[in-house]
Amino acid sequence: MSPPVAPPGWSRWLVPPAALSVHLSIGQAYAWSVFKPPLESALGLSGTQSALPFQLGIVMLGLSAAFGGTLVERRGPRWAMTVALICFSSGFLLSALGAATEQYWLIVLGYGFVGGIGLGIGYISPVSTLIKWFPDRPGMATGIAIMGFGGGALIASPWSAQMLESFGADSSGIALAFLVHGLAYAVFMLLGVLLVRVPRAPASAAGRPAPSAGVQVSARSAVRTPQFWCLWIVLCMNVTAGIGILEKAAPMITDFFADTSAPVSATAAAGFVALLSAANMAGRIGWSSASDLIGRKNIYRVYLGVGALMYALIALFGDASKPLFVLAALVILSFYGGGFATAPAYLKDLFGTYQVGAIHGRLLTAWSTAGVLGPLIVNWIADRQEEAGRHGSSLYGLSLVIMIGLLVVGFAANELVRPVHPRHHVTAPDPEESADVARQQ
Repeated sequence: MSPPVAPPGWSRWLVPPAALSVHLSIGQAYAWSVFKPPLESALGLSGTQSALPFQLGIVMLGLSAAFGGTLVERRGPRWAMTVALICFSSGFLLSALGAATEQYWLIVLGYGFVGGIGLGIGYISPVSTLIKWFPDRPGMATGIAIMGFGGGALIASPWSAQMLESFGADSSGIALAFLVHGLAYAVFMLLGVLLVRVPRAPASAAGRPAPSAGVQVSARSAVRTPQFWCLWIVLCMNVTAGIGILEKAAPMITDFFADTSAPVSATAAAGFVALLSAANMAGRIGWSSASDLIGRKNIYRVYLGVGALMYALIALFGDASKPLFVLAALVILSFYGGGFATAPAYLKDLFGTYQVGAIHGRLLTAWSTAGVLGPLIVNWIADRQEEAGRHGSSLYGLSLVIMIGLLVVGFAANELVRPVHPRHHVTAPDPEESADVARQQ
């Protein structure tokens, strides 16, 4: 499947909707916490066990993005979106079978492994294309698409809750909900497959970037630079801090106010998940667009520094004020989403557009690591605290302190980012890399 080249007069503003159709679909991953309580009840799982499909999905997202990044660059966005559609929808269908037969390993395999591959390929599928279409506003362009991934739960959370209410929260009801998800998302993602186009661009000599293109670094060279690994730490710390709340959002707000005069119902908790998704989505377009004005390094100072302050407020005063808890969580999730959306533009600033999609794919291994760390820290500590007889907000105190420390580490790594040394710049074409670039163009 060759990349579809835009005909003369094609509007670049048709590309973001194509990207959004895929990202809004795979963004359902952020609504996983809605399925956690029903699965725990129906299959007798602990909080740590019920988080496993989500954790594995995020691990596979990073790994498939890293190993498939160069292939996505070579084959183009339509191929990548097609692979994402098949894997993501198949993951739900396998999960439906697992829930119907009460075989939890099938849910882990389907949603986590197969669906996770769809997450990774789908996530990076439009990034390089969007940066090529919008060289003047890369932060805004990637923010528009990646906004969809953050906003997917805004649709999926209430939709999933309504299906579980209608079908039932037992294993057969969960299976039917998974089945509907798989079929509906397949149709929606198909719109992106049919609509996406790559821009026409004259190939430079020998497949190399044009001399006027500024700093250009290949994916192979980028991973050998300290800048790449500083950004890896920055992204990993920011994601760990955000995903820890997001994955356990519904049970967390319920626990925080369980002993108060105004406990949080299951419906309200699902609404909280939707609010977090809205903040995640708004942060992706708002903060990434702001980075075009104030710079990537400065915006990450905000994400990490102010994010640590928000966690401190939750740890100290969260259980005393529901509005404070909700507001601080919304700010944290807006930074979490903004960090994702700004990362491709940060990479473009440091390494150029030559193989930015492949470099971005390798960077997303930080997300894989964070996808394990964040839920593991929050769930494991909460389970241990519950075994010790604690309840309410005390289940999460230690987790919040750990998150503050991780954000401080990320802040320090961001301060170490400097321009890439000229020895890493592309000067002579690598035959394989040149062939890839020629195919893209």
